[in-house]
Amino acid sequence: MSACMGGNGDMIDTERLALLASPTDRAREAAAALRDCTDWVPLDEASAVVVLGGDGFMLDSLHQMLDDHQVVPAYGLNLGTVGFLMNKYRGCDGLAKRIAKAKPLTVCPLRMEAVDQDGGVHTSCAINEVSLLRETRQTAKIEISVNGKVRIPELAGDGVLLSTPVGSTAYNLSAHGPILPLDSQMLALTPISPFRPRRWRGAILPDRSQVSFRIREPDKRPVAVVADQKEYRDVAEVRVEIARDMEMTLLFDPGHALDERIVAEQFVV
Repeated sequence: MSACMGGNGDMIDTERLALLASPTDRAREAAAALRDCTDWVPLDEASAVVVLGGDGFMLDSLHQMLDDHQVVPAYGLNLGTVGFLMNKYRGCDGLAKRIAKAKPLTVCPLRMEAVDQDGGVHTSCAINEVSLLRETRQTAKIEISVNGKVRIPELAGDGVLLSTPVGSTAYNLSAHGPILPLDSQMLALTPISPFRPRRWRGAILPDRSQVSFRIREPDKRPVAVVADQKEYRDVAEVRVEIARDMEMTLLFDPGHALDERIVAEQFVV
């Protein structure tokens, strides 16, 4: 993922900004307060988009831009709970200057291809992680391969996930996976409540890796795959790799960039 990350040399035209707001009351009130900040334009005419809400709405907005093929730099203002992908909301004052001075961070999502038990093929992208999860009380059994070589013949547990550096402080961290610096050029492969192998705690892989998962005993032990917030059930095989042709840019205030947040998160006690 990090090979797709870096500064974006294009200047942001702060006269052509779009506005997207979460359906929450706080975000709607903030959107109303920002209406007079500038002459907002539709997303398909914008040089950048201001996103009001939390991390979940930011992910929704990025996915929507990918789906609509209208990807522009996104500057988030936190009106949610965590706001790891967002900047501090300060109202209308100085908003255009903040965006003009923002630090760009270019990210590439994971591309997931899943084959279900009936042979249907499903593709989706994930900015944070792709996770495989057991659907029933039965323990999932998953074979894991990296670049075509079987590395774990049978992982028994609740599931497994593959995380980008951006997503390493989300579900991956909750599953006791490693926090990845944004320039690490790595992916985190993390088991979820593993039972066997008992001592395997996951792996850190180069971001050029293709990771494949094959479900063992899929009829008895059904597994679902989730790419960020999109879920497909009863999968048989899943392949994941970086989508280097799908760049997106996040904008952060100087001193509050995501790389600094990732470093700081490792010292939270």
